[in-house]
Amino acid sequence: MSSDSGSAGTAAAGAAAAAGAIGAIEAIGAVAGSGAAAQGTAGGGWRRGAGVAGAALGVLAAGAAVGVAVERLTVGRGMRRKARLALDSSGPYGTLRGTPGSVVAEDGTRLYYEVDEPGEGEAAGEAAPRRLFGGRRGPAAPPLTVVFSHGYCLSQDSWHFQRAALRAAGVRAVFWDQRSHGRSERSRTDAVSIDLFGRDLRAVIDAAAPEGPLVLVGHSMGGMTTMALAAQYPGLIAERVAGAAFFGTSSGGLAENTYGLPAAGMSLVRRLVLPGAFKLMAARPELIEKGRRATADLFAGVLRWYSFGSKDVDPAVVRFAERLIEATPVDVVAGFYPVFAEHEKREALCAFERLPVVVVAGDKDLLTPAEHSEAIAEALPGSRLLLLEDTGHLVMLERPEVVTGQLADLLAAAADGGALDRGRRAAAGARGRA
Repeated sequence: MSSDSGSAGTAAAGAAAAAGAIGAIEAIGAVAGSGAAAQGTAGGGWRRGAGVAGAALGVLAAGAAVGVAVERLTVGRGMRRKARLALDSSGPYGTLRGTPGSVVAEDGTRLYYEVDEPGEGEAAGEAAPRRLFGGRRGPAAPPLTVVFSHGYCLSQDSWHFQRAALRAAGVRAVFWDQRSHGRSERSRTDAVSIDLFGRDLRAVIDAAAPEGPLVLVGHSMGGMTTMALAAQYPGLIAERVAGAAFFGTSSGGLAENTYGLPAAGMSLVRRLVLPGAFKLMAARPELIEKGRRATADLFAGVLRWYSFGSKDVDPAVVRFAERLIEATPVDVVAGFYPVFAEHEKREALCAFERLPVVVVAGDKDLLTPAEHSEAIAEALPGSRLLLLEDTGHLVMLERPEVVTGQLADLLAAAADGGALDRGRRAAAGARGRA
């Protein structure tokens, strides 16, 4: 990487930071200019390069970063590390497991999924689940299956609360890990795209839910994956899908998203800084990983800022989200990020226009802002739109009771073949569309 490009990245970072966007652009600019120094300098210089690279990773994994809380400066690093370890050992989140399975995608990548079958908890000694949905279907008819698709830098475990609720309700559900995420194999092709993810979802459905009605649920990249499925397999949607839910996602236009940063500064970062940052992340992932670990405290502040909108989130839930993102390899972060700018699937939404559809977003979501959910609802006039106040991107973790309640309504409508009441308010601090 040339010193000119590094200087340009640093200059862009400084200009944007001066405009009020601290943290994110400075971190990305630093990683763009530190590749050569990090590789060619020993001792403290190398460590500083790794630390800066790790800070930039936090930016990219969370979407962009700004606003690490001031109180972090007054709390000892050792104390914070002990707190994270304590939360890791005590948190129950992400521990629910189903019947494992796998399917091979078109390029040979093995995709991992799990199926929760009604009655599995009863066999394990738990209370018998209540069959709340699909009960009016004939005894020989295949059950309704809910298929959950997770977001970027997450895994199927991000649906922990919804999984627990549906398991208790006796609902058949499929949870899968997108390629290069969770327990799925690393992608065997570098040519990843939202369309490819849609074909991956089709492979999972064919393997784990080959018959019976479906309800498709997607968060962020998972919602985009659902749209890509509809664009490529409209017949599947028409023949088998009984409802859909889109949480914190977008049908397109993400290339213009500024992640809460000044537009002019973000434009410079996209042109001058991100290419170098991604190149370093792909070429020297071990360097970035070391920096990631060295800057765990900064990373945690970045994550909270971009994932949650409220200050009242359970610290164990916040730590759970951190662990999910930390588990995503840095070169996967770099390789997947560009696909979002290419994602345009508004026309595919018409496949869902006659179905019950729930659209939910947080009003403080900086990664897929609420306007993107409003655009989805506008394309589906019969859908229910719910915007959650003081809520960020990870709506299913931050407001699990609301998200689960919306799923319950959706499943009831899907099982009965009815429509959703668009104007219903699900909880205090939420506004719907009358």
